[in-house]
Amino acid sequence: MSEALDAALRLVRAQAALVRRFDARLSGLHGVSLADFTLLLRLGQAPGGRMRRVDLADALGLTASGVTRGLAPLERIGLVTREPDARDARVAYAALTATGRRRLAEMLATAEETAAEIFAGPAWPAADITGLADLLTRLGGTGLSGR
Repeated sequence: MSEALDAALRLVRAQAALVRRFDARLSGLHGVSLADFTLLLRLGQAPGGRMRRVDLADALGLTASGVTRGLAPLERIGLVTREPDARDARVAYAALTATGRRRLAEMLATAEETAAEIFAGPAWPAADITGLADLLTRLGGTGLSGR
C-alpha cells in the first residue's frame, strides 16, 4: 500500500473517530449531531444569523437538498426558522431563532471542551495542533472562520 493511500485511510478513520466523539457529547448534552452543530455554527457566523439556503449548502460542502434535510429537524425543534426574501419569493433564508442562538452558545462550549480533551496534554503541543490545522487546510478543510 502506498504511503499516500495509507495516509488517506488514516485520515478517514481519524475523522470517523472524531465524529463519533463529538456526536456522543453533543447528542448526550444537547440532542444534536456534529452535522447539526456545524450547520448551526455556520448560521451563527453569518451576518444577522441567517443565510440563503444555497449559500449555506456551499459553505458546508453539501447539496441544496442535503441542507434542506439537515434544517428540517432543527426547524421542528425551534432552533432554525425559514425566512422568505422580501424582494424575491424564490429565495429562502435559514435563520437562527433566539432559542437557536442560546443553544448554539451552549453547544459551542461543549464542542470547545471536547476539542480540548482530544488535543490535551503533552501528546499535543500547540505547534502540532497548528501544524495539523495547516495540513488540513491544504486538503480543503475549513475551520471556525470558514477559511
